[in-house]
Amino acid sequence: MSIRFDEMLLERLRRRASAQETSPSGLAQRLIDEGLRAQEHPGIVFRDGPTGRRAALVGGPDVWEVVAALRLSSARGEAAVAATAEEMSLSVAQVKTALDYYGAYPDEIDAQVAENERAAEDAYAAWQAQRRLLA
Repeated sequence: MSIRFDEMLLERLRRRASAQETSPSGLAQRLIDEGLRAQEHPGIVFRDGPTGRRAALVGGPDVWEVVAALRLSSARGEAAVAATAEEMSLSVAQVKTALDYYGAYPDEIDAQVAENERAAEDAYAAWQAQRRLLA
């Protein structure tokens, strides 16, 4: 598929891609994908972070954080949604928005949850090593 961009838009795309050390084509693909996802899931935005781009609630936490909290909840079903909303100071609608996004992209969110768990385990192991050294 070939797409023609307005020259000013194309120049902006080139500058942004250069600043992000990617190709204009790669950046355009990412922006189109994120734009479609945001339209399909109102209330979702995308943010940069130490582990790359990630889906988040508008004005709220990352989707993976909501999913991780839902998994830790002792409640089930709608009670888990309500409990997570209360714990995270979110509305039930926001938790359901994150849950809907998870339903569409479970592998992506599961990988982010797993990465956070690995980082927490690594930090804990480093802390334990420091404690042993100082004991």
